[in-house]
Amino acid sequence: MPKYLVEIPHSEKVSDCMHVINVFLSSGSHIISQAHWGCKDGVHKMWFIYDFDNKEQVMQSIPPLMRPSAQIVELNKFRVEDVAQYATE
Repeated sequence: MPKYLVEIPHSEKVSDCMHVINVFLSSGSHIISQAHWGCKDGVHKMWFIYDFDNKEQVMQSIPPLMRPSAQIVELNKFRVEDVAQYATE
């Protein structure tokens, strides 16, 4: 199953941080328990990494209010063999 990184930015106002948290909590999304926040370090974004079947499933896990600003990235790992293959091309 593919693994996805999701990033959801918000403004640096404390009220916006709380708003994003409350939107996730009130939506019943289980993703909030997997979230990492950069707010205390001045990076006003929320991230989570989670396994999903596809990007559509990722989008459905995000509350509608947060979807327009969400960035979704499918993650992968490269093995040494993979890197060697690209070096010879």
